[in-house]
Amino acid sequence: MKKVLLHICCGVCAGSVVQKLRDEGYEVTGYFYNPNIYPEKEYEQRLAVVRQASKLLGFTLIEGLYETNTWQERIQGLEAEPEGGKRCQVCFRVRLQKTADKAKEMDIGHIASTLSVSPHKNVQEINAIGKELSQGFLPYDFKKENGFKKTMDFAKKHDFYRQHYCGCQYSR
Repeated sequence: MKKVLLHICCGVCAGSVVQKLRDEGYEVTGYFYNPNIYPEKEYEQRLAVVRQASKLLGFTLIEGLYETNTWQERIQGLEAEPEGGKRCQVCFRVRLQKTADKAKEMDIGHIASTLSVSPHKNVQEINAIGKELSQGFLPYDFKKENGFKKTMDFAKKHDFYRQHYCGCQYSR
């Protein structure tokens, strides 16, 4: 079976994405690396939901470090960018680079990200950055085929905490 390290931005987004990858023959390992999430209480809430999703869906979860200072350094000067602008591109790059590095460390040949399940994210940007960082990047648009609706249904069914902003303090 092919292995994939799936960057997970939140437990809500994991639902339909994990199942789609499994349906396509992948063994999924989840990777929660999101140093952009603010404040720390929000980070902890999202991580708790990812842990729940991991148990419900039966996938291994790796928890990355909460390196918020590193993220702040990388987006310095982009704080005033609009949502969806250059700050978001840097944010995608930071998280996907760490995912690619972790996959290489674990000898996992493919990576993907739940980021593309959101109708608010630019899937072309996500996929371009992912392909640039890793030859094994799987360029999905997980919102297709009702992916976003399936994810929301999964979250409602399990009464998951659903956030109201992307994650960083500037997207609030």
